[in-house]
Amino acid sequence: MNLLGWWRSRGSAARFDLFVRYTFYLSYVFLPPLLIISLTAEISTVALVVLVTAVLAHVVMGVRLVHFGIEHHLGKSRYPRRLLTIYVVATCTALATAELTYPDPLPGKPDSPGDGIAIIFLVLMITTLSAVARPRTLVLVAAAGGAWMYLVAPPGNAFFMTIMLQLLVAAFRSTLWMLRIVWELDRSREVRANLAVAEERLRFARDLHDVVGRNLSAVALKADLAAQLARRGRTEPAIDEMLEVRQIAQDSLDELRAVVSGYRTADLSVELAGARSLLASAGIDCRVIGDVTFDGEPAGALGWAVREGVTNVLRHSEAHTCTITLRGKILTMSNDGVSLTTFRFGSGLTGLHERIAALGGTVTAAPEAPNRFVLTVELP
Repeated sequence: MNLLGWWRSRGSAARFDLFVRYTFYLSYVFLPPLLIISLTAEISTVALVVLVTAVLAHVVMGVRLVHFGIEHHLGKSRYPRRLLTIYVVATCTALATAELTYPDPLPGKPDSPGDGIAIIFLVLMITTLSAVARPRTLVLVAAAGGAWMYLVAPPGNAFFMTIMLQLLVAAFRSTLWMLRIVWELDRSREVRANLAVAEERLRFARDLHDVVGRNLSAVALKADLAAQLARRGRTEPAIDEMLEVRQIAQDSLDELRAVVSGYRTADLSVELAGARSLLASAGIDCRVIGDVTFDGEPAGALGWAVREGVTNVLRHSEAHTCTITLRGKILTMSNDGVSLTTFRFGSGLTGLHERIAALGGTVTAAPEAPNRFVLTVELP
């Protein structure tokens, strides 16, 4: 993969991360050579070699610290306390050595090579600490650097260097803050996408259960009824029941396609009529009290409630009667033939609760003595 392809394969957060890191690293590439070149004519060759060696060692340590500092700032590594302590001690030693080796010149000269060498290490240290040190420590170091400049440099230069150090700290620190925000936004977007996928999977599983559950129960019921009729020699009614099984299978296929396409809805009036017919086929006396006076999403949600309630009656009870009451947007389904010791809150009722809760409604399902079960769905 070429460099352009590698860059395009990275996300926006990863690109900004690289930009921030190399902004720090480039400071070590450009600043030391410029300051060393300015001192070439003022110090001896031996001193220049020693200075270059010390600066290179200081840069290597600083780059390492910047890496650990950014990783710690992003919560990916521990705070590099030991390396930071060694770095600060080495920098202070370099500052003191430069000032002692090249003391202040005579009054006729504005500054000395020691001041220039000290500026090199001071700027590098401030750059490194901007990525590593905690805010309070960073402010103290920047203030100490400014105070030191006032003691060893002319007032004009000291004021300029102090302002430059403060701006350097503010720029690097704000960049790190933005880097953390960018990564947090990237993680939030990823979490939101995963939640959307999980929610869609739950929706699909819930709809699949609601569609397949009742229809398969109806197929099993009517197939068993057709078999009993055939054993008794009543071929015509058995054929009619099997034709209904075929129709239910075809309807199930259409409903599954609707679920996959995401447009599945349940019509409350249709579901009430289907519940009455299906329960009657199972030998269960079904009464529907109340009329449908609304439509739209609330009616669809109560339609799913009727479908789930009928599925539970067929699969989990030995009911003889079932009463469906509709008062406004409150649906109640009551049936007998339920054992109080075998009741459990299954996946179907869990999916119904999630569907109704999304509309601000409530679902209650509980057995009642001696052998009844009551499902109540209320929408606001």
